[in-house]
Amino acid sequence: MNTRIERDSMGELQVPTSALYGAQTQRAVNNFPISGKTMPEAFIRALLMAKSAAAQANAKLALLPQDMADGISDAANRLLNDQNMMQHFPVDVFQTGSGTSSNMNANEVLATLASKIANQTVGANDHVNYGQSSNDIIPSCIHISAAIELENRLLPALEHLLKVIKQKAGEVDHHIKTGRTHLMDAMPVRMSQSLLSWASQIEQDIDLIDGVKPRLRSLAQGGTAVGTGINAHEDFAVEFNHQLSQATGLAFTPASNFFSHIGTQDIAVSLSGQLKTTAVSMMKIANDLRWMNSGPLAGLGEIELQALQPGSSIMPGKVNPVIPEAVTMVAAQVIGNDSAITVGGQAGNFELNVMLPMIADNLLSSINLLANVSYLLADKAIATFTVNELQLKKALARNPILVTALNPIIGYAKAAEIAKKAYKEGRAVLDVAEEETDISREELERLLDPAKLTMGGM
Repeated sequence: MNTRIERDSMGELQVPTSALYGAQTQRAVNNFPISGKTMPEAFIRALLMAKSAAAQANAKLALLPQDMADGISDAANRLLNDQNMMQHFPVDVFQTGSGTSSNMNANEVLATLASKIANQTVGANDHVNYGQSSNDIIPSCIHISAAIELENRLLPALEHLLKVIKQKAGEVDHHIKTGRTHLMDAMPVRMSQSLLSWASQIEQDIDLIDGVKPRLRSLAQGGTAVGTGINAHEDFAVEFNHQLSQATGLAFTPASNFFSHIGTQDIAVSLSGQLKTTAVSMMKIANDLRWMNSGPLAGLGEIELQALQPGSSIMPGKVNPVIPEAVTMVAAQVIGNDSAITVGGQAGNFELNVMLPMIADNLLSSINLLANVSYLLADKAIATFTVNELQLKKALARNPILVTALNPIIGYAKAAEIAKKAYKEGRAVLDVAEEETDISREELERLLDPAKLTMGGM
């Protein structure tokens, strides 16, 4: 590999000739050959937008020449529009806990490009990083990237999932199925009632995520090294947030307390908790689909999911519920990500949290996974399943639990006796109830009508 010599405060270092970054980035590449996984693109994009906003804020405050600030912003925009942008950001996720290596990576790349654009020397530390510290810009970029990804990806995906569930509920409202508690037969429900339960879960998840958004959009930027704002203009935080808000279309604000935003990651932990809740909701929905689809002969067989691919390399004709299975794996991963973020949140030692890159990676991973799988769950599982009406009616007719509706008339003990007899003899509860009570068949048909029983009441 062709190399050139770069220098930093620790001395000289060989860097690939073609690299836009400098010595500090190369030291990080050399020091952290751990996972081979770089920081998420969404995070790097947020970091570039933050650097551009910082440059323009400093120009407004007469701390940087306008042409230099424009050079930095132009460099950031060129990278943001470059499909191969990530080749310039090779630092491993598992690096210094403050994310200093990623911050300096961005500073060095932007300094190189801006120097060419502005036709003057732009320094990585003295200009691109002016008024900033890794300790405030990395926490800020966790918030910025997550806020953008929520707004542009996850919340629209969840809204789409919610819409599809509600549409499907309307389509299947006329189907009555055996309800189940403890995986055992229970009172009948409309299939729409099951689906609207899912819809309620997703609506609640959206509301909970929305509730975190105002705090997520409050930023540590301006606190610099420890929260005091040393080396940053007193108006920098306000102007930075103004510039960033204009660029993103989201309303970002300075944190009310820079110390808490730098020393903790409580807001990220809170958001991760809501993402975990969403994952749990999706796990429930996916498992309900798997159970209803099971069989088709030896399982419940109540619905048939869309056949998407062969299900076995050895058993011809087998088709598996691949989308719900993918959803459950995503849910498991998001729950695992939340555990890592929870531990990371505990790494706030005095004035700095020192697990920032890992928190960023896991948080953005959860958002990305949930967004992607929401569309698949909606469009390739819920929207497309068909109902096996014959199987539903067959199970309902033999469900001895229907006798629950007779409790107010004949009492629990007598109803239990009828249910047990119906189950033992494999007969319809209606026929056994007619034999064991003085209630007319016509009245029993009315009392035990599964559709009526889904309405509640007496």
